[in-house]
Amino acid sequence: MLRSIAKAVIATVIGIGLGISADSAKTDEIWNMATAWGGGPFLEEDAKGFAKLVETLTDGRIQINVFPGGMLGSPLKVSDTVKSGVVQVGHSWMGYDWGIDKTTLVFGGGPGHLNPEEFIIWLYEAGAADLWFEYRKEKFGIASIPCTIAPTEIFLHSKKRVQTLEDLKGLKVRTSGAWAEIAGRLGASTVILPGAEVYPALERGVVDAIEWSSASVNLSSGFHKIAKYIIMPGIHATGGAIECAFNLDTWERLSERDRELIKLAARLMVMDSWARYAYRDIAALEKMREAGNEFILLDSEFIRVSVKATEEWEDEEAAKNPWFRRALGHRRAFQEDMKNWPTFRFPIGQR
Repeated sequence: MLRSIAKAVIATVIGIGLGISADSAKTDEIWNMATAWGGGPFLEEDAKGFAKLVETLTDGRIQINVFPGGMLGSPLKVSDTVKSGVVQVGHSWMGYDWGIDKTTLVFGGGPGHLNPEEFIIWLYEAGAADLWFEYRKEKFGIASIPCTIAPTEIFLHSKKRVQTLEDLKGLKVRTSGAWAEIAGRLGASTVILPGAEVYPALERGVVDAIEWSSASVNLSSGFHKIAKYIIMPGIHATGGAIECAFNLDTWERLSERDRELIKLAARLMVMDSWARYAYRDIAALEKMREAGNEFILLDSEFIRVSVKATEEWEDEEAAKNPWFRRALGHRRAFQEDMKNWPTFRFPIGQR
């Protein structure tokens, strides 16, 4: 389907004119892509889907070979692998760089953030994608664009029942990003692991519970088979975005036309991933229910305290990090605007 969409879109783009001459195209490029993913939809559909779209939109002039996480550098340090020139492009979650600069969590997504629909509007209509590109170039020396929307996640696949804050205390949890710090403040014992290590850690009891992604992504990973309890809602990750990051020299030597085509491929993948995960998650939750998993909803006090702790953490970071303050201010202003949504829209799934 995406291949057909891509052909139609590129025909339209060329037809209306981008103000870019076709003769500026350069010789063929064959790139390698490092990823953070050992397998699953982020690798097989999103990373490889983006590569296929780029090849289609450029009429085969740019081809991208996609590699699983760990084959071309650390899966948690894809941006380093890209910046160093080991590969030309990477596919990862920006938030894995939070240890270097926590502004990555404002753009990558996390607790207190936007839902997937809001995220798309924030990126493309409110200007966050441009701010994102400026930030990654200035602070990390790479060219980065959003290329997948990460859906709202399951809060935990857990071997222990978790519903109250008391249940969280002492729980060994695999997590990442801002929630690793915030959950620690709330009493959890947090562990950060790359994707390939998450399943065995839960299976062997290294951790009691894990968060990874949404229902459909997690279903394919089989977490529900080794942990009875499924805890919701995903307050730690209401929505997010995956980046395609490019070596700066590679990016800047491209013609303007090819850069625009790559941005178009990324935007198509954002829209495709949003629709795909949203629909698949519905069926995935039902399959988990049929498999005998028990669904637990966090109590209201857990959610209230978590939201407050998240806002306090954000304010602390904003006070000491100019980029964090700038990005957070941009996002919060957008969230304030979005408060009008419920006045003219039904909530999703309700009539």
